[in-house]
Amino acid sequence: MKSLAWRRLALLGTLFCGLNAAMHAAQADLDKVKQAGVLKVAVYKDMQPFSDKDAGIDVEIAQALAGKLGVRVSLLPFDAGENLNDDLRNMVWKGHYLGYGPADVMMHVPVDNRLMAENKNVEIFAPYYRERVRLVRDVRRIPSCESVDCLAGRKVGVEKVSIAAMVLLGEQDGKVRDSVKIFDTAAAAMAALKTGELDAVLAAQSEIETVVRGDTNFPLSELNFPRLPRQGWVVGMAVKQGNPELARALQAAANDLSASGEMARIFAKYGVTPTKP
Repeated sequence: MKSLAWRRLALLGTLFCGLNAAMHAAQADLDKVKQAGVLKVAVYKDMQPFSDKDAGIDVEIAQALAGKLGVRVSLLPFDAGENLNDDLRNMVWKGHYLGYGPADVMMHVPVDNRLMAENKNVEIFAPYYRERVRLVRDVRRIPSCESVDCLAGRKVGVEKVSIAAMVLLGEQDGKVRDSVKIFDTAAAAMAALKTGELDAVLAAQSEIETVVRGDTNFPLSELNFPRLPRQGWVVGMAVKQGNPELARALQAAANDLSASGEMARIFAKYGVTPTKP
């Protein structure tokens, strides 16, 4: 009996030591951030209005999160890879083979079950925005628009290699394909709309709102595309798996930003409606 009792105590001691080590390991990255006084944040390049040339919604959220943790922010802007798995590997859990990254946290990560299942090395959390695809039109040229039929014979801008371009070019077997004009960026398409070169633009709601900023000549319409989720998609943040203390600290900071109204003020600064997930 005594021998069994000692074996159980030894096992408990081993488990405790393992748990204690795990807790210290979990705390390590948060401690490392605070000791260094820097939160390294990965943000996409050329993603207006969220991150572009060290400015944008994601950049200001990152700065505010760092402030909540009592540290300063260090931005790691990066070009989007071939897919999100590449971005998460390069910027969150491994780092680029050229030596860039990883960051402590990455912004603008889709909060998606399939993406989470494919990327066991990261934790995706803290949803802060729901993006949707919308049509913006010059009301003086297209007074109303209830369906894609209103775009026939019109000039409609989309960004190349975008969700908007994909759905519009393929809608109803290419019904309005001849109306579509391709631009390098949604911002370029929006500029063409404002100057009268286009009649309408299909793009992400945030990309539209940051340009029109409530101008009644350019109202937004919701068109139903079968290949698009009607509720859009939610974006949040990602940290390397195994860093729960850092994730919890960032989640708490994000909650504080929402509760205080600071998150809404950041979105409003760029003309974007702060659509909560």
